[in-house]
Amino acid sequence: MSAARFKAHVLISGRVQGVWFRAWTEREAKRRELSGWVRNRRDGNVEAVFDGPQAVVEDMISACYEGPPHAQVDAVDTGPWDSDTPDGFHQKPTV
Repeated sequence: MSAARFKAHVLISGRVQGVWFRAWTEREAKRRELSGWVRNRRDGNVEAVFDGPQAVVEDMISACYEGPPHAQVDAVDTGPWDSDTPDGFHQKPTV
């Protein structure tokens, strides 16, 4: 029996743009076999949706508190995500 799917919407703030945060997030999410997406926001934050087994999603969220080497994460705000997510994980355009 497989683990139930869990979806989380995540907003990461701090110095998270211009430091390869989206590419790092995509690589880490794919390594964990999560579905979802990541994108920059014009307000300087990075937004992501992670979809997968709850323990794996929570592990990915924990990793976002550190991010790639040059990031400085100030906050990681999470909430539920009720919409569909695509298969696989990809980057979306900035909003």
